[in-house]
Formats: sequence, C-alpha cells, structure tokens
Amino acid sequence: MEMCTLEKRGSVFILTLTGLNEHRFNPALLDSIQTALHRVRSESSSSTALITTAHGKFFSNGYDLAWAKTADTNHRLKLMDSKLRSLIADLISLPVPTIATVTGHASAAGFILALSHDYVLMRKDRGFLYMSELDIGLPIAAWFVAVIRSKIGSPTVRREVLLRAAKLTAEKAAELGVVEAVEGGAEETVAAAVRLGEELVGLRWDGHAYGQIRMAVFADLLSAVRCDEENDSLAVKVASRL
Repeated sequence: MEMCTLEKRGSVFILTLTGLNEHRFNPALLDSIQTALHRVRSESSSSTALITTAHGKFFSNGYDLAWAKTADTNHRLKLMDSKLRSLIADLISLPVPTIATVTGHASAAGFILALSHDYVLMRKDRGFLYMSELDIGLPIAAWFVAVIRSKIGSPTVRREVLLRAAKLTAEKAAELGVVEAVEGGAEETVAAAVRLGEELVGLRWDGHAYGQIRMAVFADLLSAVRCDEENDSLAVKVASRL
C-alpha cells in the first residue's frame, strides 16, 4: 500500500502523504517518508527544493497510538519515536530548502514534522496546529520541546503551544510567527509553496553548503533529536498511561 508519493514538479520535489486518513505515524509510514527523503538527497542539486504536504483533512495527527496499544506498547512507542527522530535528523541535514505545506490538522508529532521544515505554509480554510499532550494527559518528549524552542522564538507563544494546548488556526499561527504565510485552500497553498520553492531554487545556492549551515544553526536541536536515553524513559511513562 502506497503511503506517500514523491514527484518532481518543475524545479521542486513534492512529497505527499496519500489517502484520506489521519496520516498517523507508524513505522510503515515513517519508513515510506524516509525513503522519499533518501531519494531527494540522492537526486538533489543546487536547483532543487522539497515541499511536504498531505491529502485529506489531516496533515498528520501524530503517533499511531492505536497501533502502539495492539502489542508491546513500550517497544512500539520507542520504535515510532526512534524512526521519527531519524526522519527529523534527515530533514535537518537535507541539502535543499524544505517547505511544509499544512493543508489540514497537524497535531503532536505531526506538528513537530511540520516545524522541522525551513518554512511552514498553511491553508486558511481548514486545519490547526496543536500539541495535544496536555489535553490527553501524556508527557512530552524533551526533543519535541527542543524542536519547538528552536523554531518558535517567543516564550509567550511557546507557553500557548505547550502549556495551554492552544489550537492555532492559520491566521493565529501567522500572527504569532509560527507559520510563514497563509493561503486559501489546499491547491492554493501547494501552489504558493511551489512558488516559494522555485524562488529559493532561483538563488542558486550550493545545496551542501545550505545543509551544513542549517545543521550548524540547529546543532543543539540535532543533539536533542539524537538522544536516546531520555526518550526511552519517556516511552515507558507514556505506555503506562495508555
């Protein structure tokens, strides 16, 4: 079953989470996305950018907790966390500009995936950004907080996101500086992302230099993403509450 597609449109790659479900992150979906990223890396040049988007109502509704509860929950949570951390590390080191096109709800780990791109564009007429852990009574991974701290500069906005579990509409997210721009519907948002990607490609930056500079800018975030011990401990706490 195909879980995502990767197409080249003009000078940009478009990675799309397919189907009309919630795009919850289980190992199969995470592996599918990471395979697409490996292809982008192998085929990338200075004239390339990456756009990530999704079909349907959701960009992603986070980890597949229902899948985690069907067997060894602790092991499955650690597996999903490890695979997502690997995927995010790949995104941060990718030698091309990256744009998340949020055309539906992006919750918890789905919000983290969107924030891990260089730019976030969001459709105006549907969806919100939402860290749901507080509302559902689950602890949050330290590396999730590291992503939010690296990408959201204002302590006040971080409080809204993490300690009030605010559901940010596109317009509110733009007002708070969480997203780059707000567009109309899904097609308009993807089209705007393509224009931005082509604009960045037109600058003809060296891709490897771009990736190295990004890794230097987010060195502390990369260190947090690659830390296993604390995330293993967190998985045990989450498993005990599911």
